[in-house]
Amino acid sequence: MGTQKPSPRTVAITGAGSGLGREVAIKLAATGYRVFGTGLAESEIGDLATASDGRITLSLTDITDEDALRRWVQYVTDEVGPSGLDVLISNAGILTPGPLEVVGVQAIKHEFDVNVFGSVAVINEFLPALRAARGRIVQIGAMTGRFPLPFNGPSSASKAALEAIADIYRSELKPFGVSFVIAQAGNMVTGGPAKTAAALQRVADSMTDAQKTLYGEDFATFAAALNKAQSEGLSAAASADRVVELVEQDPPPIRAAVGQDAEEILRLVREKSDAELDELRRHYVGLD
Repeated sequence: MGTQKPSPRTVAITGAGSGLGREVAIKLAATGYRVFGTGLAESEIGDLATASDGRITLSLTDITDEDALRRWVQYVTDEVGPSGLDVLISNAGILTPGPLEVVGVQAIKHEFDVNVFGSVAVINEFLPALRAARGRIVQIGAMTGRFPLPFNGPSSASKAALEAIADIYRSELKPFGVSFVIAQAGNMVTGGPAKTAAALQRVADSMTDAQKTLYGEDFATFAAALNKAQSEGLSAAASADRVVELVEQDPPPIRAAVGQDAEEILRLVREKSDAELDELRRHYVGLD
């Protein structure tokens, strides 16, 4: 009798069609993983299939669409079978910059719909398959979850919520052997800077004259600082390598910085007082 070939490890990645998710998907596929992902553009499907020699299966899925999400999860669950899903990388997310008074409540709600409620929905849907495999969840967060920045309120708040959610899931899922890692990303050159620059410009253009009087100068300073920081951030390849490390590291870490800037900021968060951090956050975005 021949020896049965072991099944490849499996991973599901939200937001795998572009940016960090795409880079991580390609790297994991190259190491032998069978990769399932979500994307938002038809063109991304063929691109990733070609880039991975067919090891990546991308589905058009908006994670805030409950029916579409359930269909994708059911498809992945059927494909992995009773052995379950080894890894879930919850990566999909958006960035809504601007003064909280200007961006408004609806924009903040939308940020939470994608970054927080969407992530929770994905995790919950995959938990049966993750329990079957005693698998691992890697949530892509950000250093701003511990170091919220002015004019980055919706994103910082949503990433802070993910920090708390990570702690809760880690405790609740421990009896089932499912580990939970939160990746605290710093600035990354993974396709995001161009999107961020465009979003910053939209906010500046949308301000009323009164809002420009209140916030225009400081927001322009923040926008320039953020654009510079992102353009000088960790490369796409290095960012993806770090996430792959977090997928493979044994035992899994609880929290892990992605990028030297994130490591430094998170160290300062642990060491500085609230008053010192208030000064630091304004300085970080060029306001002092």
